[in-house]
Amino acid sequence: MERKQLEELLLQALTHEKGGVNIYRTALRCVIRPDLRQEWTRYLEQTERHVVVLRGVCDAFRLDPDTQLPCCKPVEHAGRGLVETMEIALRGGDPEGAQRVACDCVVLAETKDHAHWELLSKCVPHLESEERRALEEAVDEVEAQEDEHLYHSKGWGRELALEALGLPAVLPPPEETRDVRSATEAARVEKERSAAAKA
Repeated sequence: MERKQLEELLLQALTHEKGGVNIYRTALRCVIRPDLRQEWTRYLEQTERHVVVLRGVCDAFRLDPDTQLPCCKPVEHAGRGLVETMEIALRGGDPEGAQRVACDCVVLAETKDHAHWELLSKCVPHLESEERRALEEAVDEVEAQEDEHLYHSKGWGRELALEALGLPAVLPPPEETRDVRSATEAARVEKERSAAAKA
């Protein structure tokens, strides 16, 4: 395994999680539905924890978590772009539209988060001692939360868009009520959702 690439991945993941805190804070300013607000408030708290967890992993790897590598700048820029997108939506005077934009931004951010943690989980078996233990504990704590963040937010985005289109929507979405936490479960729920909509 390429050590330099792993270190860059860790610092990119940390940069993205820090940006995620700002994304959720902004998304919470866009949200209208109390149930979605409650969910995103929990996700914000978890994302703040993910920053702490990754800083701890960086310590185990003897990496300065405040290092600004060139590879982290695009990640930071992307996060700021999502925040700015929601700010534009908030200024647009359409609260429901801003809520949908926030869902889109959360899904985009969580897609990258999900990819980071999936890659980090694949690195664990190739490490030894303290580094392995630190990364394995981090993955065990965070990866399932990232699955929930992604699949539930995708469900919210879909159902809010259907509602805006005047089509039948299920709110809260099935991913929420069935507590979907994997791609397989998400695909099953979407397939059932599509079949029910056609019936």
